Amino acid sequence: MIVPWQDVNEDSLRNLIEEFVTRDGTDYGEQEISMQGKVAAVMHQLQRQDVVIWFDAPTETVTLMHADSARQLPQD
Repeated sequence: MIVPWQDVNEDSLRNLIEEFVTRDGTDYGEQEISMQGKVAAVMHQLQRQDVVIWFDAPTETVTLMHADSARQLPQD
């Protein structure tokens, strides 16, 4: 289920974004980007609705994913 980012409290949202941008396998190319810059970029993507917060009820997990991918999943 897609969770509106506006419904997530500020601290939890920041923690979710920070966890997302620090996952193994995250590659930003040759240019080093600060944590603040990465968080700001993801926040902007959430605001533009390019990225959404996805809650998976069966596993009770939350993640960020591309909006097009999320819209193809069952909305429980």
